[in-house]
Amino acid sequence: MKDNSSATLLVAPPLSAAPTGLSWGLLGVVAFSFTVPFTRVAVAGGGMAPLFVGSGRAVVAALLAAAALVVTRQRLPRGVQWARLAVVAGGVVVGFPVLTSFALTTASAGHSAVVIALLPAATAVIAVLRGHERPPVRFWAMAAVGAAAAVGFASLRGGGPGGLHWSDLLLIGAVLAAGIGYAEGGLLARELGAWQTISWALVLSAPLMAGLAAVSAAQHPPTGTPAEWAAFAYLGVVSMFLGFFAWYRGLAIGPMAQVSQIQLVQPVMTIGWAALLLGERITWSTALGGLTVIASASLAVRTRLARGGA
Repeated sequence: MKDNSSATLLVAPPLSAAPTGLSWGLLGVVAFSFTVPFTRVAVAGGGMAPLFVGSGRAVVAALLAAAALVVTRQRLPRGVQWARLAVVAGGVVVGFPVLTSFALTTASAGHSAVVIALLPAATAVIAVLRGHERPPVRFWAMAAVGAAAAVGFASLRGGGPGGLHWSDLLLIGAVLAAGIGYAEGGLLARELGAWQTISWALVLSAPLMAGLAAVSAAQHPPTGTPAEWAAFAYLGVVSMFLGFFAWYRGLAIGPMAQVSQIQLVQPVMTIGWAALLLGERITWSTALGGLTVIASASLAVRTRLARGGA
């Protein structure tokens, strides 16, 4: 989850034209593609509360981030940068993990992946608004088609447009939260550095997330199985921390516009892992919905890139 957006990236000269940028970017996307299935593993058994999973993983990542910032002697953010870091933290450290953790108590990983596939296009829209860009009508059309496809797909499970399940609403909320966090993070990374931005966001949100984890543990002491704890460890160490190192390293090597496109295959990977690891059946609606959302997001992002944004 949430700053792994293919849509928030701003034009910058690549460090080199070496193909290793694509390799690092793909490694980051592979790491992120396990997030939804492993969140499902962590919360499905009931041994760990969704709030504990969503907040506890951020605490684990914050400890690693704090150590990395201290060891590398990063300078402190200044002034308004702290407020902007709070926006990033609210979206990708608090909003996305917590909302998806609650959603995945009932929603399947494959179903969730299709709804979350809207994230690149959603982030592109928010970045356009944040940056006061004026993209062509085709951009807005593709973003609208992607949103309609995601909502329509989610509605199928609820029996129609008025029957959206509460977990689908949580997933849509997670997409919006992450989109806001990714867009602001993409701008802030130009000032603080890429991995430094997510690290400071983790540290900033650590007191809140530690408090939520403690409250959740007191109300519902975690009693997960070894598999559930392993999934939780992956979410904290890889999904919220190490995955960003590979992802942002790939973006730094570049070419940034090409590397950023790799994230559009993440939903396909996630659906595949859900089938292989969780035994979830890939239905025609999942396949069709996923392809529609991914294609719309891809066209929206490519349109924006072609106009010089991103």
